[in-house]
Amino acid sequence: MTSRKTAEQLPLAFGHDPATGRDDLLVAGPVDAAVAMIDAWPHWPAPVVVIAGPVGSGKSHLAAIWRERTGARLIEAMPGTGAEQAAEQGPVLIEDADRAGFDDRTLFHIINNVRQHGHTLLITSRLWPMSWVVELPDLRSRLKAATVVEIGEPDDELLSQVIVKLFADRQLFVDDRLVAYIVARMERSLEAAQTLVDRLDRLALARGSRITRQLAQEVLGEMVGAGEFPDEAHSVD
Repeated sequence: MTSRKTAEQLPLAFGHDPATGRDDLLVAGPVDAAVAMIDAWPHWPAPVVVIAGPVGSGKSHLAAIWRERTGARLIEAMPGTGAEQAAEQGPVLIEDADRAGFDDRTLFHIINNVRQHGHTLLITSRLWPMSWVVELPDLRSRLKAATVVEIGEPDDELLSQVIVKLFADRQLFVDDRLVAYIVARMERSLEAAQTLVDRLDRLALARGSRITRQLAQEVLGEMVGAGEFPDEAHSVD
């Protein structure tokens, strides 16, 4: 193993805390509707709101803002967790419903309690509720009555904002021209942006260097070579 490769394996993965306040929220076309819904509380069109969007699209950030504003309790729609009782007492939040899973009857009773006691329920999910595996007809009926807000696929503006924010969360600040270079060559997804920024941060730390265009080109090339980006996502000057 070369000394360079050895050095690149030495740095540990230091944690970083993402900024999740309302002032840190990225506002662009794909997330406008979801942001407007969070800002409109408590004047929601329905007591149950579902925010659906891909991984890394900002659902958790929006949920954190809403939870801080409302004092909502984070619950799991599973028997014996106290979730049904919490729904009687105030606003409640369920995150990643499609991925974490839920018990049909428990979620049904949560929704009923929210409606009966005049509270609100926010659910985040990668998928629309009609795509969830639901066997209880009454629950499916309740979910049809929920207000669903979709976070759309990211455009260049949102991708640029996300990359700047991800670097800022790591106390790193990059040139606008470098951000534009990355956005023009990366996969059009927020999950890819998270992966790319993380790898750039680790590689720069390993080499004791700044994040440069050359470094970005190297990481982009590696991700294309590994099949993590489609070939057409990587263009050349």
